[in-house]
Amino acid sequence: MRYLAAALLLMTTTLSMASNDALLNQEFRRLASDDVVNLDQEYAGKVVLVVNTASKCGNTPQYEALETLYETYGDDGFVVLGFPSNDFMGQEPGTEAEIQEFCRLTYKVKFPMFEKVTVKKGNAHPFFDQLAAASGTYPRWNFHKFLIGRDGKLITEFSPRTKPDSEDVVAQIEAALGS
Repeated sequence: MRYLAAALLLMTTTLSMASNDALLNQEFRRLASDDVVNLDQEYAGKVVLVVNTASKCGNTPQYEALETLYETYGDDGFVVLGFPSNDFMGQEPGTEAEIQEFCRLTYKVKFPMFEKVTVKKGNAHPFFDQLAAASGTYPRWNFHKFLIGRDGKLITEFSPRTKPDSEDVVAQIEAALGS
């Protein structure tokens, strides 16, 4: 009986670990680059805020607050990951080089940005399908945010209207960091 219990515990732990790893176990090309990154390997053990971004949106000024969060909590194990998307009213029409230049020059963005992707239900990149499955919602507009804990599990998601520097977002990040 002890062996059966130990085997069940091992199986449960292994399955749990596999599901934790699966969310960030994705490969993406860095924005305007040929450099490919496995998110799980690059950001394992960090608190991650995933955001679908756009350069010509009413929410575009959120870049500033996202960069401030990245600078403020980066040394504590926090990272913002930006994923440009042209899914909503064509508000990210530029090339990756143009997006990168806009983000750097206009908002001094230093947090990691990745290749332009589709995030809308029905045609989403598999990563956003997984985020939607974990949260129960797909992005419905630019600057939807998904917060992932150090264990690789989704903590929560925030609507595009929720500003990155809102009390709720900051409290969730600080709790995930153990601050």
